Amino acid sequence: MQNIKLITALAFLFIISTAQAAGCPPWMPEEECDLCGCTTSGGNFGYGTLGNTNFVGVRYIYQQFESRDGIFDNSPMSEENFNTYQLWTKIPVFKNTYVTATIPYQDLYRKFEDRTEHINGLGDISVLGWYKIKFNKKQESNDRALDFMSEPEFTGHSIEIGAGLKLPTGEFEEVLADAVNPGFQVGTGSTDVLLSLAYSYSKDRFGANATTSYYVKGTNDNEYRFGNQFSYNANVFYGFPINMTMLTPFVGVSGDFYDQIEQYGDKIPDTDGYSFVGTLGAEYSFKRFVVGANYGLPIKQELFGGDVEQKNRLLLYFNYTL
Repeated sequence: MQNIKLITALAFLFIISTAQAAGCPPWMPEEECDLCGCTTSGGNFGYGTLGNTNFVGVRYIYQQFESRDGIFDNSPMSEENFNTYQLWTKIPVFKNTYVTATIPYQDLYRKFEDRTEHINGLGDISVLGWYKIKFNKKQESNDRALDFMSEPEFTGHSIEIGAGLKLPTGEFEEVLADAVNPGFQVGTGSTDVLLSLAYSYSKDRFGANATTSYYVKGTNDNEYRFGNQFSYNANVFYGFPINMTMLTPFVGVSGDFYDQIEQYGDKIPDTDGYSFVGTLGAEYSFKRFVVGANYGLPIKQELFGGDVEQKNRLLLYFNYTL
């Protein structure tokens, strides 16, 4: 697992280094180019569009897993399909300060050879506050009066710091936690603390962003505590103008590392793990609307002692720019 952490860290640093030739899509001013925010679901998903202006929108997330209930090759298998429908938004509050929020609805299926299980309902709502630090070029003029009146030139580099909460608005069913994949839940039943740090560099039609997030999980009323989670994601993209619209393909990587689950204060064996995912997608922007798609395919993973395997994931979104 240490080797995987090293590989993913190097991949993450590589993406950040490519940001030296990256930037904001040309349909918005450079000073408005932002970066992605925090992930707010069990898996790791960037929070925002590539240009990441203020918006309200809807997002659909599909995840597929395969679980083995036993240690033998012929042990029973189950196929799990997670469907998440979200209302999500990014709203400015003060200068360089904004709030992001997601309201999810979960629709989950688990198919065995002899039966199919289905649960659905409101998931865990997440709210985060963000503060952006933009880096401007140093003024080289000797005329202090001119320096005072002129607008500083933005370098394209910015850092954002985010913090917030995931609220226990989704129902947690203890009986489902005994399954091979305890993530088959509408909610966790706990209040979690979310911390994020993001970096972005913008220039012309090129763009790159990278985010790291840490989830401090709480204990729910059933004395069940999902393990803390470290996540990162990074994208590099380029915009192609088409008449008065813009097509922006992108490529990226993301990763998640999970600590062990605890119940009644005891750690449950083989409940930690990691996943390393390659992503490919595109955004299409027209007028004040943004349509995006993101496909993720696992490159390397070790989940629940190898008994759970992530297959595919798909993300679709439709946003209205504020």
